[in-house]
Amino acid sequence: MEKQIITFKSEAQNDYNYDEAIKTLRTNLQFCGNNIRTVMFTSAMPDEGKSDISFAISRSLAQIGRKTLMIDCDIRKSILVTRYHVQKEVNGLTHYLTGQKMLDEIIYGTNAENMDVIFAGPYSPKPTELLEENLFPELLIYAKQNYDYVIIDTPPMANLIDGAIVARQCDGAVLVIESGAVSRRLEQRVKEQLVRSGCQILGVVLNKIDIYHDSYYDRYGKYSKYGKYGKYDRYGREDKTQP
Repeated sequence: MEKQIITFKSEAQNDYNYDEAIKTLRTNLQFCGNNIRTVMFTSAMPDEGKSDISFAISRSLAQIGRKTLMIDCDIRKSILVTRYHVQKEVNGLTHYLTGQKMLDEIIYGTNAENMDVIFAGPYSPKPTELLEENLFPELLIYAKQNYDYVIIDTPPMANLIDGAIVARQCDGAVLVIESGAVSRRLEQRVKEQLVRSGCQILGVVLNKIDIYHDSYYDRYGKYSKYGKYGKYDRYGREDKTQP
């Protein structure tokens, strides 16, 4: 069955700093090793930017010839269809996990060469149970056999268990943190959830940095050259060399 093609239209304007930050993220992701191919992006709270970054890194990997599948696992509150102005009705992950559609019916090609996508599908009242079914691991096995990278956008993890369930099936996780918006204690709790899942934490993306704010620039000047999406740290550790 030939894949249907989805055309993504973004309202985002070209931003040199943003593009450079995503390229830095892409490079560091590649340096994590050939065995790191299924990567989830998550956050503690909604609206920290994980979905935008998941989409951007998927497209960036595709641009350098890496066959990439983005999976939207936020089946509670997905933004992918509306954010990128998908004009047609699509099948999604919930259709597959509930047995309504076959796998080849939910994978869509896109107008970005080398990038395919699986949408979340309609809201499910029992997303946790669906993700724990055997069909989800089987999907990821298929994806790893057919793609160079599988990028998974998950729900925020502060109050939901979905991300921890997905993490058990992933090679690594990247935590997206909105600058100045979430407490250290909450981020520590999310980190502990990921550790308990057995998923390797690859690093963090410090997001929505105001590089023009003098006091912030003085303290975090290292991040300024990477734009508002900050620098991706492969190890997720604090850089002791910075003031």
